[in-house]
This record gives sequence, structure tokens and C-alpha cells, in this order.
Amino acid sequence: MEKDSPTWTLGELARLFGGELEGDPNYPIARPAPADSDDPQGIAFCESEKYLGIARAHRVGALILPKGLPSDGRPAIHVDHPRLAFFQLLMISGRPLPIDPGIHPTAIIHNSAQVGEGACIGPYAIVERGAHVGSNVKVFPFCYVGEGCTIGEDTILFPGVVLYQDVVIGARCIVHSGAVLGADGFGFMWDGSQQLKIPQVGRVQIGDDAEVGANTAVDRATAGTTKVGRGTKLDNLVQVGHNVEIGEDSVIAGQAAIGGSARIGSRVSMGGQTAVSDHVVIGDDVMVGGSSGVAEDLAGPGRYFGRPAINAPDGLRAMSAIPRLPKILSRLRELEAKVKKLEEGQK
Repeated sequence: MEKDSPTWTLGELARLFGGELEGDPNYPIARPAPADSDDPQGIAFCESEKYLGIARAHRVGALILPKGLPSDGRPAIHVDHPRLAFFQLLMISGRPLPIDPGIHPTAIIHNSAQVGEGACIGPYAIVERGAHVGSNVKVFPFCYVGEGCTIGEDTILFPGVVLYQDVVIGARCIVHSGAVLGADGFGFMWDGSQQLKIPQVGRVQIGDDAEVGANTAVDRATAGTTKVGRGTKLDNLVQVGHNVEIGEDSVIAGQAAIGGSARIGSRVSMGGQTAVSDHVVIGDDVMVGGSSGVAEDLAGPGRYFGRPAINAPDGLRAMSAIPRLPKILSRLRELEAKVKKLEEGQK
């Protein structure tokens, strides 16, 4: 079913999903779509009557439904697990960015660099001296692979990725456009009259199967190595400070910022805009809610939320109390005034 611009019939998708077809098997499907779409060639999944109601109010072409949920005459495929079927559709709907095999004539490859078999180096990419690009790696246009960098096999650098020096990226990683790995950590020292820049001479190491989002920055260590573990996923616009260590299979959402020398465990989930202070330790299997501020160690496992981050139920109660604080403060002042009058009357 692979096509440059994927299109299918409803019958083809029913066979792919192992589902029961309702409607014309030749009905054309061009793309996955949300339930509130008006796309006549889109197909949406609805797990419940609630989402089917949303679809009924719109003109999406076809539906993926659980068995037993009627489509009311709209073309449909009935399956045991609609979400899984939609996931399968998403998997075959992707169109990879085009890149020609081999090294493009405009790419600049230092004569001491090594490029593995099957690697693709796109237009105007630069691979500096001593760098090693593994087999089947894709380096898209305008990437910069700095001196002494290593890229593991089957890894993808999307357009405009920058690796400074001595950055090591594992196998099967994805680094999205605008990401910068190995820039200087934010290190300065006040000498009494000015901020002196502390030289940043360490490295960055990214484990196998990791993903780094667009415009994310992972700073080089002052000395030693900034580490992102195997399978960890960094969203767009994440800041990872110098000498940070992140464990395996963690997920960190957009605009999170991790201060220098912090330690983040494995299987940690951090919501968007979370801030972690420097030198803080977060243990394995910790979940931190979005916009939290982690100022002290979180041993884990557990769920935390708030500024500062505390046990999530307490943090949520504290957050919900904030809008009521002006009234509470006003009542407290009234009570204090009444108590003061009573005390004065007893003297």
C-alpha cells in the first residue's frame, strides 16, 4: 500500500485492519482526519457515542468504529480497537522527507571524516574533521556536524541541525530541525567587577533510539559529559543544561528547562514548561505535572505538581486555592480585627 501520496479504498483499509466493512468498498480515502473534520476523503476514529456525535455534526467521509456502534449510514469500518486501527493508518500515511542517496555535490566533507555505507548527506551539509557518520544515516540539507562528532547507524538529522564538537549520537535516533547539541553551557563567574565566561570543554552523549525535538538545546558539559539516555524523548524547545544526566525512556515535554548538573532518572515524565533547578535529583518513575518548579530532590516513584513541586494531590489543592486567597486574606483580616477588639475589651 506504499504510495508517494497515499490513497486507499475503504475496502483496502478494512482488510488491513481486519475489520468489518459497512458501505461502498470502493469509497476513496486520502488521509486520516479528526472527528470534527469536514473532509469528504478523510477517515476518523470514534471510540464512543460522544465522538460519533461530533462526527455526525460534521462531514468527515468515513469512520473507524468499535463493533456494535452503528454508523448511521456513513461509510465505516468496525474493529475491536479503533484507536489501534487509526494508529495503523497513521503509520502508513507518513511521507518521509526526500533525500537523495549518497553525498550531494554541494556538501562539504572533511577528508579526515568517515561516512558509512548507505549514508545520505544532503545539500550544503558540512561534516567536519574527525567526524564519523554511521551507515544509513540521513543528514539533511544545511546540517552542521562538528569536529569529532559521531552519529550512530540509521540516525536522522533533519534540516538545520547543529552539532558543535565531540557530540556522540547513538543508533536510530531522530534529531529535528533547529536542534543544537553541544553549545556552551551557561557558566559564568563573578570576579567582583564582571562576569567571566567559564570555558565549557566537555561533551554531549545521546543514547540509542532517542529523539530530540525541534529547536531543543542540549548543552555540552563544563567538563565530563551531558547525557541523554537510551529511548528518551525530548519535545520541541526543551533546554538541557550542562552536565545534566537523563536516564532511559524518559519523556520531557516542550519548554521544559533543566538546570546544570541535575540528574533525571529513567522513565520520568515531565510536563511542558516544567523547570528543574540545577543539581536537583529526580528519581526513576517520577511524573511531574506541567508548569511545575522542581527546587528540591524528588526521590520517586510518584506524582508531583506545583511551584514548588510537591505531592500531586496536595499541589493541585494548593493551586486551586490560589484564586480564593484574596477573599481568604480579607476574612482573616476581619477576624484579626474582631479578635483585637475582644482582647481590648477584656483589659
